[in-house]
Amino acid sequence: MKRRRVHAIATAGVAALVTLALPGCTAASDEVRAPSPTDRGAAATTTAPAAAPTPPAPSPTYALSTAPRTIPSVREHEAARGPGWKPAPDARVVVAQGDTAALSDEARLLAGELGIKYGESAAPRAGDVELSVEGAGNPESYTLTVKDGRVRINGPDEAGVFYGTRTLKQAVRASGSAPEGTVRDAPAKPQRGLNLDIARKHFTPEWIKSRLREMADLKLNQLGLHFSDDQAFRIQSDSHPEIVSTPHLTKAQVRDITALASRLHITVVPEIDSPGHLGAVLRAHPDLQLRDVNGRAVKGAVDISNPASAKLIDDLLREYRPLFPGGAWHLGADEYQALVVRDPQASFPQLARAAQQRYGPSARVQDLATGWLNDRAAVVRPSGKALKAWNDGFFAGGVTSAAKDIQVEYWTGKEIGARPPLEYLREGRKLVNLNDEYLYYVLGEPNQFTYPTGRRIYEQWTPLVLRGTTPVPASYDGQILGGRLAVWADLSGAQTQDQVAAGIRMPLAALSQKVWDARTPQLPWSDFQALAGRL
Repeated sequence: MKRRRVHAIATAGVAALVTLALPGCTAASDEVRAPSPTDRGAAATTTAPAAAPTPPAPSPTYALSTAPRTIPSVREHEAARGPGWKPAPDARVVVAQGDTAALSDEARLLAGELGIKYGESAAPRAGDVELSVEGAGNPESYTLTVKDGRVRINGPDEAGVFYGTRTLKQAVRASGSAPEGTVRDAPAKPQRGLNLDIARKHFTPEWIKSRLREMADLKLNQLGLHFSDDQAFRIQSDSHPEIVSTPHLTKAQVRDITALASRLHITVVPEIDSPGHLGAVLRAHPDLQLRDVNGRAVKGAVDISNPASAKLIDDLLREYRPLFPGGAWHLGADEYQALVVRDPQASFPQLARAAQQRYGPSARVQDLATGWLNDRAAVVRPSGKALKAWNDGFFAGGVTSAAKDIQVEYWTGKEIGARPPLEYLREGRKLVNLNDEYLYYVLGEPNQFTYPTGRRIYEQWTPLVLRGTTPVPASYDGQILGGRLAVWADLSGAQTQDQVAAGIRMPLAALSQKVWDARTPQLPWSDFQALAGRL
């Protein structure tokens, strides 16, 4: 009886469909039908009319989608009509065949964040998110398509696919679903990040890893670690343990930090600043201290005419080079105090003699400092890492010049020896923007520094604004590689770690917007701030 009832329902359904398809016909059951005029002699039978079939529900209509709400905002969204995508209990994150080794970390992370399953290389089905590496172009670019109840994220490299997963995560967090349509996205600048002074203030490994996760969601890709200064030297050393301060990061902790950074597509850029800012090293090696013509010690500065100074720093560079597997290294070079006096040659005759011995009778102390920078670059260069130095370590008018492959980290034009950014750009040099007017978060606000605000960065700053508030001509845009927000712990006790994290949250978000897309943002500041709160 159960099978016959099912069959009867099915038959009635077919009849109803036929009725809809053939207007003007009347449906009747197989057992009872109205008599036709040709049924002569048949008994007249009266039957109740069949119930009218329930019309199918109309297909839902959808408004044209709008771009997902993310920080940084996506650069291009092709709108479409459809329900979009939201996590469902049976949804999975799957990886295209052949891409498991490349994308399993990204897939597992996204699945955990969205509260759905990781399906590895299973065939995608309705409701799934599929990740794949394909195509060519900017390795940080990606395409995210929401269609037919699925999400597809692909890019030419794992980094781009990862950024696509950040967009999906934020879209779901902002509004509960990802909108129908296609996102095509890529950063305007290749270097985007945070610089952290861990020398003057010890930051715990967990705090640093929390910043890495925050940076990753904002599609930032560089963490600078300034770990040597006058106050302390903050990473374990085997070649020179005598210089290491307490507390400090162990090498195991550094490896843990760099491993997480790598999974999040962030490069950790170490900095051993020299030949200045070496007070912590000099406390253990006072014989290397720079002294002027009157025998007075110069704070933080090593004597660069002494070969033992170079040997010690090169020992450290070689020791730490493999500890940081990322593709960049910062050589420092700023604020060498021998060059901030009126007459360096008269004040430091030993440096003047060494410069002339190496570079000829016209050489000056600045040439010896340039030679120091080039020599340290030569130690790191075989590793293949990109080389960086602060802008006031590059001098004009000397008989020698800094190697052309050293990127200029432009922070100020106020220091003696520092020049306006156009001078570096006209030399053909590539610059990274750390403008101290907008991007310097200096604890305690000494020397007329004020804490940067996200609103100022969002509304006024672009990567072209390298010094002060005036942008350089847009024709130099290609030489400006990006920018970083810099935390300096000049008065280390002025804020706790938690206060620093809270203080840089909105400036970091605003920076991420402007280095991903330097155009004027579409959202007003109040909406951007509210969105940051939801995300």
